[in-house]
Amino acid sequence: MESTNSKVFILDTNVLLHAPLSIFTFQEHDVMIPMTVLEELDNIKDRGRDVSRDARVAIRALEDIFSNATPDEISQGVPLQKVESKNKLGKISIFADHSVMKQDAFFTDNEPDNRIINAALYLQNKSDREVVLVTKDINMRLKAKGAGLNRVEDYRSDQLIDDIKFLATGFHKFSGDFWQEIKECHSESMKSETMGSKTIHTVETELLKDSFVNQYLIDETDHFAARVVGNQNGEISFVDLGRERLMSKKAWGIHPKNIYQGMAMEALLNPHIDLVILTGPAGSGKTILAMAAALEQVVERKMYDKVIVTRNTPEIAESIGFLPGTEEEKMLPWLAAVTDTLEVLHKYDECKDGSVEYIKQKANLQFKSVNFMRGRSIQNAFVLLDECQNLTAAQLKTIITRCGEGTKIVCSGNLSQIDSSYLTAVTSGLTYVVERFKNFDGSANVFLKGVQRSRLASFAEHNM
Repeated sequence: MESTNSKVFILDTNVLLHAPLSIFTFQEHDVMIPMTVLEELDNIKDRGRDVSRDARVAIRALEDIFSNATPDEISQGVPLQKVESKNKLGKISIFADHSVMKQDAFFTDNEPDNRIINAALYLQNKSDREVVLVTKDINMRLKAKGAGLNRVEDYRSDQLIDDIKFLATGFHKFSGDFWQEIKECHSESMKSETMGSKTIHTVETELLKDSFVNQYLIDETDHFAARVVGNQNGEISFVDLGRERLMSKKAWGIHPKNIYQGMAMEALLNPHIDLVILTGPAGSGKTILAMAAALEQVVERKMYDKVIVTRNTPEIAESIGFLPGTEEEKMLPWLAAVTDTLEVLHKYDECKDGSVEYIKQKANLQFKSVNFMRGRSIQNAFVLLDECQNLTAAQLKTIITRCGEGTKIVCSGNLSQIDSSYLTAVTSGLTYVVERFKNFDGSANVFLKGVQRSRLASFAEHNM
């Protein structure tokens, strides 16, 4: 590649598996793919696992770019082009890292990660441009820095926030009394309108800065609760829900235990909200609220035809292995939280096990693997996607885009319980969805504060 003021980004294999089209996100800078990365993609592409699809997508993207290029052009760099991009993009090349002389290599063994680090060090010493190794492997970043590489980074192009503390909670809490503040400072500018049983108030955006549609509003009193329904022309509109009415909502015999569960219940039972995102600590009530709302709307109100429950299986939605039985029977160990919830919902029935089985049939409750969601079109169903914190943005997109007309999907997860090797709280697909959908009028997000499971669980959550 010719010398310019732009940087050279060397991509590790896990970056292409995490975001197969990440090669287009480096703007005017150049991208280099070591030969070792292509070999690793080749080994992964035929494994029959979810990650294999991402490997094939990355390989096809590279093939489209290099299909008409000569060997010299491939080594020197082929201009990147993206139809929808108006910005100038850099070049992409393949580096034959096997050609790095042993005397130039910091690591002498033949491990793929070490060969990639060697290639980065070699280019750093030979080039007058800044060389940056991009990898999602924390240990590889440490090794590369220890070996003398000046710039090593995580892939952050799909990271919408810098710190989890900036993640939208789905509600805004005012200090003091909201109505008193309105009366004292904004009474002249506020307009109110009654539509049926609802009262909608409109105020200037100055009072509710950074508000978004379906954001909930509460204060420190026991009376006020509202939900934003409009944000345009310098004005914010919100519907007055009333805290007492919010706390009196009921689904399948379940009442909210705090205002946060009340907001979640309102979103779950609202037919105009297609996507509900529930985050919060373990024991905050995410699963039981979602299941209660699902059964209420499928069995009692007959708003949906079925309930579909799915979640990722270990190792980022990989194979569900050699467990015996049908797909549903294989998924039962991973969906024990849901079956536990069903038992709690019917614990006072005379025959609990019989009631649970009856409700499963009555609600047409289906347990599905994330692996088999691709290509489907789910119509008129209530979909519960549990443990979303371990999914990437691409995997969540695959599932959400399966939802057709009349389908409502609930994504729930605890961002402090991420099992994936390459995901953190800020790079999790759940975080990405919260931020991407917060301005979509068909979605609502609620962070459930407080652990309601037991005093033991509450103490463990705050002290361990």
